[in-house]
Amino acid sequence: MDIILREDVDKLGSRGDLVKVADGYARNFLLPQKKAVVATESNRKIVEQERDAHLRREAKLVSEFQGQAKLLAGTVITIAQKVGENDHLFGSVTAQNIADQLEKQKFDIDRRKIQLEEPIRTLGEHKVSIKLHREVTAEITVNVIKED
Repeated sequence: MDIILREDVDKLGSRGDLVKVADGYARNFLLPQKKAVVATESNRKIVEQERDAHLRREAKLVSEFQGQAKLLAGTVITIAQKVGENDHLFGSVTAQNIADQLEKQKFDIDRRKIQLEEPIRTLGEHKVSIKLHREVTAEITVNVIKED
């Protein structure tokens, strides 16, 4: 069955693509979830209009996030943690700790956008990436110091 995708589908295609899929996959999954429509001439026009509107919205979002990334680029966050012998942290610095510190500096960043491979467990400066959008990433510096 030929269908037109209304949104990006992993391993199948992106929004507006004309793809051929198994009838059952289209009938049972893609069509009921409104991820695709049957490929007819009128549906092609509608999907093309939706795609244009989506591209305009996406471009506006990207420009907003790029502006926010420029503001974040030079940001340095200092987090005080309790340390034990040999300067080992008792806990660790997580994405939530970083998000809380950013909020104190008037940045509204969701903790899930903060890209930490694993929590920070050492003192010193650490570079942390924040993925604002799939195309826009900002990098901040997190300085972990001893708590008095």
